[in-house]
Amino acid sequence: MRATRPVASLALACLLFALFVGAWQLSSSTGLGTAAVADPEYAALVGAAAATGGQTPFPSPIEVAARIWEHITDPFYVRGTNDQGIGIQLACSLARVLAGFTLAALLAIPLGFLIGMSPLLYGALNPFIQVLRPISPLAWMPLALYTIRDSSVSSIFVIFICSVWPMLLNTAFGVATVRKEWLNVARTLECSALRTAFRVILPAAAPTIMTGMRISIGIAWLVIVAAEMLVGGTGIGYFVWNQWNNLSLADIVTAILLIGVIGMVLDQILAMATRAVAYQE
Repeated sequence: MRATRPVASLALACLLFALFVGAWQLSSSTGLGTAAVADPEYAALVGAAAATGGQTPFPSPIEVAARIWEHITDPFYVRGTNDQGIGIQLACSLARVLAGFTLAALLAIPLGFLIGMSPLLYGALNPFIQVLRPISPLAWMPLALYTIRDSSVSSIFVIFICSVWPMLLNTAFGVATVRKEWLNVARTLECSALRTAFRVILPAAAPTIMTGMRISIGIAWLVIVAAEMLVGGTGIGYFVWNQWNNLSLADIVTAILLIGVIGMVLDQILAMATRAVAYQE
C-alpha cells in the first residue's frame, strides 16, 4: 500500500497538470465574438488592438512549448545588446545569486555561531538585527547604485542583504539550542572550546544552518528577478521586462516557467545537503 503512494501521487499530479493545460488551451483558443472595451490607460500602455484582444493574445500552451524549444535549442545566441539567449540571461542571474549568497554565508554563519554561543553578544546585536531584517532588499538598491555605481555589483549586494538574515538567525538558533548533555560530555572530556565548537556544536547545528541556507537561496532567487528589472542590462529579470516591452507574452511565460524550475533545482540541492548532514538518533 505504501509503495503505491508515490505512483498515485505522480499520477494525480500528471492529471492535474493535464487538466490545467487543457483549460489553458481551451481559454486561449476561444473567440470572444465582440471586442471588449479597454481601459484607456491600459490601451495606451499595450496598444488599443492588444488591449481589446485583437493583437498579441495570451499565448496557448502549444505556442509556449514552441518558444521553450526554440530557447532550449539555441540558448546562448547574441544578436545585440538587448537580444541575447535565455541561457546567457539565466547564467548571469545565477552568477549574481551565487556570488551574493556565498558572501552572505561567509559572514552570517561565523557571526551566527558567535551570537549563538554568547548571550552577551546576542543581546547586543539583536536590536540591530530586528531593525534591519524587515527592510525590503530592494529598498537598498538606490543606495547601492549611488555608492557602488555598478548595476551588476549592486544586484549582488542586494542578494547579499536578503540572504544574510535567514542564515544568521538559523545559525544562532541552531548553536544556542544544542543539547546541554552533549556540551557537558565535552566538558567532562576536557575538550577545548575550539574542539567543542567543531566536533560537537557544528555537527549538531548543521541541519538548522542548512535550513537557513535553503531559505536564503529561495529568497535570493526571488529577489534577483525584481532587482534585474530595476537595473536592466542582463539577467532573467531584465529578460522578462524586455519581453514585456516587446509584448512577447509567450517569452514571458517561458521565462516564468524557467524561473520556477531553476528555483526548484536550487531548493532541492540544498534540501539534499540538509538531509545529508541531519543526525539520525
